Amino acid sequence: MKTTNAWTLVARRELSVRLRDKTFIGSTLLSLVILVGVFGFQAWTANKASTFDLAVTSQSQQMGQVVADAAPGIDDKVSVTLVDVADEEAAKAAVTDESADAWLHQTTDGWQLVGKSDVDSSLQDVATQSIGTAVLTANADKAGTDVTSLQKGTAVTTDILDGDAEQAGIAKAVGFGMAILFYMSAAIFGMYLAMSVTEEKQSRIVEIIATSIPLRHLLFGKLIAAVALAVGQLLLYAAVAVIGASFTEWGDMLPSLTAGLAWFIVFFIAGFTMIAALYAVSGALASRQEDIQSTSFPVTMLLMVMFFGAMFASGPIVDVLAWIPPFSAILQPMRLVSGEAQWWEALISLGILAAVTVGVILVAERIYRRALMQTGGKLSYKDAWNAEL
Repeated sequence: MKTTNAWTLVARRELSVRLRDKTFIGSTLLSLVILVGVFGFQAWTANKASTFDLAVTSQSQQMGQVVADAAPGIDDKVSVTLVDVADEEAAKAAVTDESADAWLHQTTDGWQLVGKSDVDSSLQDVATQSIGTAVLTANADKAGTDVTSLQKGTAVTTDILDGDAEQAGIAKAVGFGMAILFYMSAAIFGMYLAMSVTEEKQSRIVEIIATSIPLRHLLFGKLIAAVALAVGQLLLYAAVAVIGASFTEWGDMLPSLTAGLAWFIVFFIAGFTMIAALYAVSGALASRQEDIQSTSFPVTMLLMVMFFGAMFASGPIVDVLAWIPPFSAILQPMRLVSGEAQWWEALISLGILAAVTVGVILVAERIYRRALMQTGGKLSYKDAWNAEL
């Protein structure tokens, strides 16, 4: 075997072991089932039609008919069927035994919907709008005017300066999803990488490996395998999410989010590689599996700061952190999806992130090679940096 190709052998072995690991396969399948379930529920809810039985007496029958006639025009997934009852006691009995979803009756202040334990929000919205319009029309006729004149100047609308409000909300949700995916992937695959390195060191297998291939090739092979697994899993989740979202009310917005998602993949590769290299060093500093929690603590804290910074930071803080690696790996794609950043900003930020990642790998490679052959106990970063090969 040529040492120049040793890293490919290491990468293939790591991929083979991981792809046959039942825990990895099971967790991936479970995540996919959850994703499919979430989007399936969203699609089912979005297309679900609701029919409500509304109890009315002779006094409320006319207004009940107004609600029933207006319902499809207000919400095309809602229909109302009237249930005629003799009096108020019969109406209460119908609601109690659930032969009616609600009872409509007039009060001194207007109209009231009475439910058994609650009143469905869809029925309430339809009744509120239809009754309000009907009563306002009647009052306008009595005053010798019309509804349009009465309502003139009363409309309150919302708008935002940058783009569409609904799309901005969806983009924010997608950005948060990106942050969660990055955090989970980096934490899970990074810790697995650290444990793999420590296991080889603890069993002293690495000493045998070191006689055949350079240790830097061992590190590079492990990093490449970890990146390939993480990106592959991420693309799988993204594909399922995109397909699932296409069946929901968010489907129309997917084309405008596609570019941001593509940028996220690229930033993910650079940012994840940096974090993975640090986790590999954490594994090399440990001499036993029990040491990994303490040696990886600085990396875990960095990852948590990245995550919570992406979730809760705002304003100028985000604008600054979006240019600073490794925070830019999460924040810059979020700004792209929300429309706060331009492509050229992303390109410059990605270049800075890639350059810093290369620097981190070079430093990590030195510490990794020196720490991996030290079996006297847990090492500090300073001790590993100064250790002799």
